[in-house]
Amino acid sequence: MKDYVVQEQKTNKIQVVRADTIHIEGIAKICTDGWLATYEGLHSQEYIDCVIEEYYNHERIHKEVLTNNENWYGWFVALENEKVVGAIGGGTTGEKCGEIFVLYLDPNRRREGIGTLLVDYFTEIQKEKGIVEQWVSVAEGNEKGIPFYEAKGFVKQSERPSQGSTEEESAVSCRYCRNI
Repeated sequence: MKDYVVQEQKTNKIQVVRADTIHIEGIAKICTDGWLATYEGLHSQEYIDCVIEEYYNHERIHKEVLTNNENWYGWFVALENEKVVGAIGGGTTGEKCGEIFVLYLDPNRRREGIGTLLVDYFTEIQKEKGIVEQWVSVAEGNEKGIPFYEAKGFVKQSERPSQGSTEEESAVSCRYCRNI
């Protein structure tokens, strides 16, 4: 898929591209800052730190940037003047089923359309691969993510324990789906 560019506020351009190794630091920062901004107050600091350490470390992101298969398409980033301002990743989870596994923005850049650009770009990739049903997991109580996905036509289907959920730190993922 070609890079995707949109004019924003007449002077700044946001470009969505497949991530490369030069974007690892930016992805890690966006995901860490996004996780902190989203889950502070919903989970303990210990749980937040554990998730960030496991999923948003440079080594893991480096491996994921270089991986591109049906289960994981790789990372895609929204860039403004070569700076990462948002990131998305996902893959295929069934014959015609896909999923957005991760989507985060610079917390100071919410409500500028960057999340929509990333989701639209990623959705086109999934459509090209024959995906007709798109899923996403959103943490229960995530009042930033839930309204965003519902506005995009996702409908809540079920709930399940979140990855990393323990008896001491119970976390619930709400499973949302839409047809694309």
